[in-house]
Amino acid sequence: MSIYDLKGRDMLCLCNFSAEELWHFIRHALELKRRYYAGERVIPVLAGASVALIFQKPSTRTRVSLEVAINQLGGHPMYLGWRDLQLGRGETIHDTAKVLSRYVDGIVARVFDHGDLEELAEHSDVPVINALSDFTHPTQALADMITIYEKFGRLRGLTMAFVGDGRDNVLNSLLFASAILGVNMRVASPRELQPEKSVMDRVEELALESGAEITVMEDPVEAVKGVDVVYTDVWVSMGQEDVAEKKMELLRPYQVNRELMSYAKETAIFMHCLPAKRGEEVTDDVIDGTQSTVWDQAENRLHANKAILSLLL
Repeated sequence: MSIYDLKGRDMLCLCNFSAEELWHFIRHALELKRRYYAGERVIPVLAGASVALIFQKPSTRTRVSLEVAINQLGGHPMYLGWRDLQLGRGETIHDTAKVLSRYVDGIVARVFDHGDLEELAEHSDVPVINALSDFTHPTQALADMITIYEKFGRLRGLTMAFVGDGRDNVLNSLLFASAILGVNMRVASPRELQPEKSVMDRVEELALESGAEITVMEDPVEAVKGVDVVYTDVWVSMGQEDVAEKKMELLRPYQVNRELMSYAKETAIFMHCLPAKRGEEVTDDVIDGTQSTVWDQAENRLHANKAILSLLL
């Protein structure tokens, strides 16, 4: 299959795509963004298509960017809350996938359990796109790579530090994307929250080809020294309320504040996938500061989603 023919593929994890394929998504997103700002608000490549958006978790950026993206591609988005469907009353994922495949041209799902997403894709006859699971958040990480490329004009050889929860789903996707695209990655997290071995094994395997250097450490200062990008995420994700107090205690030394940012390059950017818990993982003066690119990231969710939808559907 040519990299220019991705139609029919699922996107559950960026680890299933090659560097050439990820670059194709990035370049296509940038072209769609250029056309958007040139006045082409609708590019009807999905004219007549319907896309089911199954959401088990609440959302701002993911839901809005997807609905707008589908509309701007000429398609029809159908927002389906988990409990709006018979899924919420016990219908199996297998049966739901089979039925929806007869109605729609694609399924986008935002779930708690990544296994549910895999089961949905296994039984669906149309492409399934991961809009977040407890394991990965590929659409976010792709938008992040687009944002970094816009700021620096390259990806390979840059160094990113992620400071916080080393088992974060966004981090998993950033690790996979960085390993594939040649971005060096430093993860600073408490020993109890460092990335799972299975994730790191796969990341190291992917990095062999790109030459990306991936390291995990406990010291946030050491991780941030001289980097191009500083990234963090909330310390307690949806569904982790039972361990919130313990995680907060472990992660307090990992706040991204002005002092920590001072160890990065003067040209470094700050990134956060949002929503942010201001005063916890990041301070106001960083997220609202001149190095912050969080609003560019948020906007690029729209253009990344348009690229993903138009190429897969």
